[in-house]
Amino acid sequence: MDKELQQVTKDAELGRRYVDKLVRVRRLSGDEGWVCVHIEVQGEAEDVFARRMFTYHYRLFDQYDKPLASLAVLADTSPGWHPDSFGYELYGCRMRFDFPAVKLLDWESEIDQLLESDNAFALVTAAHLLTKKTQGKPEERYAAKIRLIRILFARGWDRQRILDLFKVLDWLMSLPEDLESKIFSDIRQIEEEYQMPYVTSIERIALKKGMQEGIEKGMQQGMQQGMQKGEAQLLLRQLALKFGPIPEDKQRLIESADSQKLRQWSERILTAQSMDEVLNDS
Repeated sequence: MDKELQQVTKDAELGRRYVDKLVRVRRLSGDEGWVCVHIEVQGEAEDVFARRMFTYHYRLFDQYDKPLASLAVLADTSPGWHPDSFGYELYGCRMRFDFPAVKLLDWESEIDQLLESDNAFALVTAAHLLTKKTQGKPEERYAAKIRLIRILFARGWDRQRILDLFKVLDWLMSLPEDLESKIFSDIRQIEEEYQMPYVTSIERIALKKGMQEGIEKGMQQGMQQGMQKGEAQLLLRQLALKFGPIPEDKQRLIESADSQKLRQWSERILTAQSMDEVLNDS
């Protein structure tokens, strides 16, 4: 319910937001429930976070008159920061807002337990923690990523779940280009070991690399073609000014020439006595 959330927060001076979601769910009893999930991804504590949780909550309640649960997932790296309430008191008037908050860093010592769990969110939490732990250590991150991919296959989950989780792991645990290339054979081997040919994983990496190489090559070709076209037009103008109208065959010859040839011809104009002398390659 992103539009509903935006409607009550668009004019609030609440600091920088990364991801906030308002979701309508069905409870096991069949009743409708609203859940406001705040996900903070940041490198340091933020003083106004608890206030923002409170602001979102009371505005949504006031606007829609619906009970809702505000939940916080803290993915920062500050061990001592663990906001879970907001409140104030004045002249005997007391207000207190408590909200459940999960600190992913608190699970750092339980990574092995997370990796043994059959819960997909446990695996994602472990991937997040290992991503933080291996920052600036590409070889260690590579080893951790392969370990997580092996766990994906070992769980025996359905194909779509494995592919969805692979996308999350790949997004979190980015690697340098040389290690991205190396991971081709490793994933292929894992697929063969488990006899589960999820070639989408390989194709995704190949497509990513192919697209990047294609973009770079296209930009180079585009720049080169642009320069050649400009050089050809300049040469045509110089020839016309010095020798008069240019025959169509010579115009086509100039427009199809490469940059090196165009520069050679341009240099000859200064001393040449005819157009043929400029364009003569003998």
